[in-house]
Amino acid sequence: MQNLPTTLPDWLALLETRHSETQINMGLDRVQAVKARMQLAFTCPVIMVAGTNGKGSTCAMLESVLLRAGYKVGLYIKPHFLDFNERARVLGEMASDEQLVASFQAVEAVRGDTPLTYFEFTTLAILHLLSQAKLDVAILEVGLGGRLDAVNVIDADVAIVTSVDIDHTDYLGDTREAIGFEKAGIFRPGKAAICSDPVPPQSLIDHAEAIGADLWLMGRDFNYSGDKQQWNYGGREQRRNSLAYPSLRGANQILNATAVLAALEVLKLKLPVGAQEVRTGLVTVELPGRFQVLPGRPSVILDVAHNPHAASALNQNLGNMGFHPYTYAVFGSMHDKDIDGVLAAMSEHVDHWCLAGLPSPRAATASELAAKVQIMLEDKPDSSEHTVSIFDDPAQAFANAMSRAGENDRIVVFGSFLTVAGVMKARKSSLH
Repeated sequence: MQNLPTTLPDWLALLETRHSETQINMGLDRVQAVKARMQLAFTCPVIMVAGTNGKGSTCAMLESVLLRAGYKVGLYIKPHFLDFNERARVLGEMASDEQLVASFQAVEAVRGDTPLTYFEFTTLAILHLLSQAKLDVAILEVGLGGRLDAVNVIDADVAIVTSVDIDHTDYLGDTREAIGFEKAGIFRPGKAAICSDPVPPQSLIDHAEAIGADLWLMGRDFNYSGDKQQWNYGGREQRRNSLAYPSLRGANQILNATAVLAALEVLKLKLPVGAQEVRTGLVTVELPGRFQVLPGRPSVILDVAHNPHAASALNQNLGNMGFHPYTYAVFGSMHDKDIDGVLAAMSEHVDHWCLAGLPSPRAATASELAAKVQIMLEDKPDSSEHTVSIFDDPAQAFANAMSRAGENDRIVVFGSFLTVAGVMKARKSSLH
């Protein structure tokens, strides 16, 4: 037995060398085997959230409302921006290094010769941490797809699929029907299966019916109505009126909030939540990197939009912000994304492109991005007024945008999590 690390950074370094992050081994057999040896189980209700976009927002709203209602809430959310500890939260607080190291040791103690990817190993460790925390409710975000994601070794009492769109086509298929089937893999017989996508793929509906899940569809089993000031939720048996809009900005957040209230309706006997807790929970929820507008001037917006569906939502949100003379974009992306689709969705508002390389072998280079932007700009009548610059990393791209932007302009940092994380890190170090 090799000497095992004793610190969190050393553990993470070991896991990265064992199994590179670029390898994604689809299939649950290995994780199931180690989970069984760990006797890993939850004694509290489990809410699982999958979807192309909106997963993180939905998890954050659930956590916020349930914390307000006085419950001991555990959350597994990913990826992280600055610290790995962000992925595991108990009672709204990040897990400590010591707790995570203890859980890594618990996985390693029974893993034997079963190989686990970085994601599988860390998922099992965080599930172990949460299962030991005497929670009232656990909220688990699915990483990729659903059916074959490591989180899916747990049976959810309530499963939510937020939206189904095209992303991760190498693993999930390249149609909404194929991807819908993968997302529906988190549904369980006899348990609530909530879909907040207003136009769910037929494959998702068919799978839910085939396994005997209790399917809740937006518009059929639950819906929302509202005006500029407030909104109302209507479910199968429960109505909630005069609600404040979620503090997370963006048009699609109302769909996510409606799914949250459907999940609370399902669990209302086990986890009753009052009207005031719902209101306060929605108003106070925070989630970094989801149309996050930073204080100060020029306006800086951080958004992890990395597929066309998310980029068009970001574009719409930018359009609702009021007038800014110029918009600078700091953008970096993984190679396997629909980069052309993302750029097309964002071309309406961006005047100056600051394109960044990212610290990942899967990333597109800044010059590859620049070539795509140039092609897109050829179709624009005023293309001579646009600029395209390339940088080694997001910090340099952001510094350039900050040096050029006037105080009434805005800078939107978007694309991969690594783009937003790079700028967050740079801002943090410049503040200290």
